[in-house]
Amino acid sequence: MGEEVKNKAEYFVAFINEFGKANHLSDVQAYRYLKRYKGVEMIDRFYGVAHTQRFEDMVADVAAYCRRQGGGL
Repeated sequence: MGEEVKNKAEYFVAFINEFGKANHLSDVQAYRYLKRYKGVEMIDRFYGVAHTQRFEDMVADVAAYCRRQGGGL
């Protein structure tokens, strides 16, 4: 596994955990929500910028994006 892939995977795991904590969800629930409302796609597409931002800011931004995609959180 390349270093970039490893770093991206670690970021995804940490982000899902932080998103879950912020929204009182388990990691599995957070992942399913992010997957359903395209938050995972957003993070993947904008990883280059996302990983340089504070988790709190990204959690808020991704939550807003998911709401625009029909999510209820």
